[in-house]
Amino acid sequence: MMKSIWLDISDIPAEGREFSFDDQAVWAGPAAAFGMDVTFSAPMAAAVRVWPHGRGATMAGRLTGEVTLPCARCTRPAVCPLDQEFEISESLDDEDATGESPLREQDGKIELDAGAILWEQFVLALPGRALCSPDCKGLCARCGADLNLEPCTCGDEDGDPRLAALRGLTIGRKN
Repeated sequence: MMKSIWLDISDIPAEGREFSFDDQAVWAGPAAAFGMDVTFSAPMAAAVRVWPHGRGATMAGRLTGEVTLPCARCTRPAVCPLDQEFEISESLDDEDATGESPLREQDGKIELDAGAILWEQFVLALPGRALCSPDCKGLCARCGADLNLEPCTCGDEDGDPRLAALRGLTIGRKN
């Protein structure tokens, strides 16, 4: 998880206050800690507005940047622009199933962990399947050759090994 960034929301006016987070260490540290194979192709940044409500707060903003992930089909890097808008409302009165909350009350102040919310939004912004190109051919299932760069050495007669089980089947026909 991202380093905690506790904001004292007790003194934030009702119309809210603007914050920005663009320190690369804020983003790269948690990615490395989770063992994520991600590099930052362009700086990550978050521009947010926080405003209090009752015993809670709302945080809304936009997360932008660019990351490079391994392609889901081959070995080449996939450059993925990130642009995630979000709005999260939290309250001290809400019970979370995990017992964890980005809000805490300490010394008569209510504090919001902006780092936890930003990390959650970063993970949600990552693509489920990163592709180096929309028409990536992937790797040969038999020999592992990158089909984007060269034809595989298997030869046409070998065919796709995933279809081997189907080659011996005979299908009866009804007349």
